[in-house]
Amino acid sequence: MDNAKDKQRWYEKIPHAVTMIFGIIILVTIMTYLVPSGNYQREERTVNNLTRTMVIPGTFTSQEKHYSLKGALIGDPVEGKASPVSLTQFFSAIPRGLEGAADIIFFIFIVGGIFNVIQKTGTITAVIQKMLDKFANSGIVLIIIMMVVIAIGGSTIGMGEELIPLVPVFLYVSSQMGYDRIFGLALVMLAADVGFAAATTNPFTVQIAQGIAEVPIGSGIGFRLIFFACIMTATLVYVIRYGTKVKNDPSKSYLAGIEYSAKDLEVERIPLRKAHLGVVICCIVIFGSILYATQNMGWWLSEMAGGFILMGMLAAWIAGLSVSETVEAFAKGAEEMVVAALVVGFAKGIQIVLMDGQIMDTLIYGAANVLQDFPKLVAAEGMLVFQSLLNFFIPSGSGQAAATMPLMAPLSDVLGISRQTAVFAFTCGDGFSNIIIPTSGVLMAMLGLAKVPYDRWLKFIGPLFLILMGISAIFIAIGVMIGF
Repeated sequence: MDNAKDKQRWYEKIPHAVTMIFGIIILVTIMTYLVPSGNYQREERTVNNLTRTMVIPGTFTSQEKHYSLKGALIGDPVEGKASPVSLTQFFSAIPRGLEGAADIIFFIFIVGGIFNVIQKTGTITAVIQKMLDKFANSGIVLIIIMMVVIAIGGSTIGMGEELIPLVPVFLYVSSQMGYDRIFGLALVMLAADVGFAAATTNPFTVQIAQGIAEVPIGSGIGFRLIFFACIMTATLVYVIRYGTKVKNDPSKSYLAGIEYSAKDLEVERIPLRKAHLGVVICCIVIFGSILYATQNMGWWLSEMAGGFILMGMLAAWIAGLSVSETVEAFAKGAEEMVVAALVVGFAKGIQIVLMDGQIMDTLIYGAANVLQDFPKLVAAEGMLVFQSLLNFFIPSGSGQAAATMPLMAPLSDVLGISRQTAVFAFTCGDGFSNIIIPTSGVLMAMLGLAKVPYDRWLKFIGPLFLILMGISAIFIAIGVMIGF
């Protein structure tokens, strides 16, 4: 009994996601005093209907640092010199991060509100309960269907933030099937991230990276589809094995011993009606239109959010909700996304500190110089490691592509590696690390909603992360050998 109490007290000391991110901001602030500063020149280019500021290779210049007491407190800019992050910049990094991630933050609020409106109609609960009844004796089939569908969404159109409001729904599914919250979180978050990494047509990673690397957008799709199949198979086997173990013996859960109230997962029985089917058809049509527009019309978060607002309005009308009920449901859904949205903004503050101290480009430049001294096979694997590590500081697929691909593309030419392989190393390194890095706003937001401590998630995801990286390394080696 005493040991159980000790474990519980230890668990209670685990920091909140916001605390962890704040600690990382402190760390990178200290780094701005120790790591040399430098900058690349940049230019704006439009790739796949998205304008990005890109690094110009061969333009890196070191900058002397200016240290002063005034600079450490409130900032003391000197022309031609870099300055470590001041106390003022440090404390303003989080507000500036919230401002910089405003599009994602408000998107999360809107989608969270709309999903709660749809939930208010009873559609989500009714459909899920119907599926659970249909697959009562073949739950594994239901798991495979759900994870593959979500992974396809991540692989094709880069779904991620859109799924944050659905975490409670998948926790409910997991609970009904006899699994734990980690399993429920894996159904949605892990499936989306694995699909995102095994990018086939992901407009935010592979298409931007291919455009920057000046290889045909959409090329190499066959290789990527095979990779997607292998990665998804490994993920499904791992998740299902864990779920089976927990279902047979709940004490084997990584969340065993952690008190948790399942009241929020207790859902009343709702029969599937014609109005629910009408809402489903409406949502599918509008969501399909959003996906098409994202791929072909250059839609971004604002336009996508507008599409979701239309979806919510029509769903409420079909289900017969009053205006008052609709607004109240929307407000409640948005309110439940507050922590998730704030975590995304806090994480953006890390990147802001690195840019303020002008050490981001130094990290990129140093890695590029190291890679060029290795044989091409080793260098190609090094690109995978480099992109994974850099994602800790730039947890944004399109942002990382804009920062690194202008350097990795010409470097791959020097090393005798195809640019396609360099793009593949980027998508894998950027994508798979999202399931493990604490600077990923989406990961930390979903962990918060699921009430899964970060350390318990690491115990679950650590072995799978190594497996996925190993498969990625094998495919990169194959790509180098066949000239992919």
